[in-house]
Amino acid sequence: MRHGKKFNHLGRKKGHREAMLSNMAASLLTHKRIFTTTAKAKALRVYVEPLITRSKDNTTHSRRVVFGYLQSKDAVNELFTTIAPKVADRPGGYTRILKTHNRLGDNADMCMMELVDFNEAMLEAKSSKSKAKSGTKRTRRGKKTDKTATATPVAETTPVEEAKPVVEDAVVVEETAASEEAPKGEDAPKKAPKKEVKAETAKKKPAAKKKAPAKKASPKKEDKEEK
Repeated sequence: MRHGKKFNHLGRKKGHREAMLSNMAASLLTHKRIFTTTAKAKALRVYVEPLITRSKDNTTHSRRVVFGYLQSKDAVNELFTTIAPKVADRPGGYTRILKTHNRLGDNADMCMMELVDFNEAMLEAKSSKSKAKSGTKRTRRGKKTDKTATATPVAETTPVEEAKPVVEDAVVVEETAASEEAPKGEDAPKKAPKKEVKAETAKKKPAAKKKAPAKKASPKKEDKEEK
């Protein structure tokens, strides 16, 4: 009974399956990227990642253990010399599986399997994004300080520029006001007699009205004398 046996047999016997995974692991470590089916890539990930972890300890014993699985001196040398230093700070997850298409014929799911630290394009994109985010991050306090910093020099510069023309205008206004007040003071005594003349004419007008009935009365007296 096969209770608890959850690994994928991949349609092969044990010997065939181990030989296939060994060859695929050597190809992945040598070329850093391979194209295969998704089922084989998932089985290979479980097979090759413990070997990469073993390469962090560069000893003769570790090399002999890894060589027992890969059966390739070139793959072992590449793993311990170039791959291990790049993966030293990564705690697992050394491979990436990206699905590509379905294979013609049997419609199997195809994928690309690669080592994470050797995809330079994706590493550059991540670094650029991280730099952009770090440059644009600002707290609310930072924004307030920026606004106050920009507002203070404006407040300092604007009154200094406007102060000079205001003083000049004030002087001009004072001079014009003084020049206008001077002739008014001279004209004031000349206007006073005009008011007196108007008062005399106002007094004379009612006198003329009183004389008018006297003239009318004179013809009546003459008529009485004639009668």
